[in-house]
Amino acid sequence: MERMTAHSARALRSQGVLAVLRYVHAHPSAKRAEAARALGLSSGSATEIIGRLKAARLVDEVHAPTGGRGRPSPALVAHRDGPLVCVVDISHERWRAGCVELGGRVVAEEAGGHSGTPDVLGTLGDRVSALHARYGRRLRAVSACVAGTVSGTTVVQASGMGWRDVDLEPLRPPGIPLLVGNDASLAGLAEARRGAGAGTRVVLHLTVEVGVGGILVVDGRPVDGATGAGGEFGHMPFGDPSLRCPCGADGCWDLEVDGRAMARALGRPEPRDPRTAAGQVIAAAASDPAARAAVETAAHALGRGVGALANALDPGVVTLSGLATELAGTAPAALEAGYASALMRYRRPAPPPVLSSTLGRQGPLTGAADAAFDALLTEDGLDAWSRAWSLRKTP
Repeated sequence: MERMTAHSARALRSQGVLAVLRYVHAHPSAKRAEAARALGLSSGSATEIIGRLKAARLVDEVHAPTGGRGRPSPALVAHRDGPLVCVVDISHERWRAGCVELGGRVVAEEAGGHSGTPDVLGTLGDRVSALHARYGRRLRAVSACVAGTVSGTTVVQASGMGWRDVDLEPLRPPGIPLLVGNDASLAGLAEARRGAGAGTRVVLHLTVEVGVGGILVVDGRPVDGATGAGGEFGHMPFGDPSLRCPCGADGCWDLEVDGRAMARALGRPEPRDPRTAAGQVIAAAASDPAARAAVETAAHALGRGVGALANALDPGVVTLSGLATELAGTAPAALEAGYASALMRYRRPAPPPVLSSTLGRQGPLTGAADAAFDALLTEDGLDAWSRAWSLRKTP
């Protein structure tokens, strides 16, 4: 048998390092033996790899109580001087910014309100710069999630805020990579990996805030299209074709499921903030028959769209977040009826289950952090980390 070359041996060791790092990120506080068993590593290989990761300030081990006799088993955790990613979440009325370490723990977070104009980027740019100054070379990337359609680092449109072709470059500190994604898509990525969809190969995630967003996640990877704008399910023509959407298309599903739809059902003018208006109608549904009817109509429309997407995409599970979970909780029968009515006959006996999010408001931030660590936990990312700390390159 041909002997392994020095280059191929180094490549295998590098793959082992990345595999352990990715495992620790996906399974924070896992034990060394658990990681070795899951990755098919010998005890000696696991010990050697973890030793190098500790020396490189990437992971550490802490002794967690076992609850029984004997020495506590050490848990693999993020190193106290390890890499961080800055995450920024821009929704219709609120913003959040913080730093996340390997494994997904938020180590710093701020939040505030905004008027909906791009001026908020100045405020957020200052927050990101302050975090960069605080953490220095530990900060490896900025990952932003926005309630709008994204291409590259540009928000092509965010109908709820009136944005069009807004570049998020003001959030990028010098020399730091910037990633930008749709908030619903990133929430779906997190839900598929860490939330209600964990363990399912094909997950369809849908969220309703102002309109409908989401993503299809296959084997833990988002199917986000050629330009990163995939998952704009709200702009499929599931609605009234006489209604023109702010996106420029007619009959968008967006217009059937949020506060704008509920306002029309109640004979009210279009609300300035559809998300807040929807919450008020849902809260009134318990005592106001007209409000309840409006909620049931929106829930039925949501269910029909879910059924159509289940027919087209064949998910193993559908997860819901945002206003979608409130619609499902307030008018479950209407949503279920709409869902069943849209399903192909052969799917009805065992349709994909529709589950509420377990991550809730943390979904977009968690997904943004995961997207950034996906880019960092690579050979190039490890090389950059080593150079930043003037460490010898990990072979």
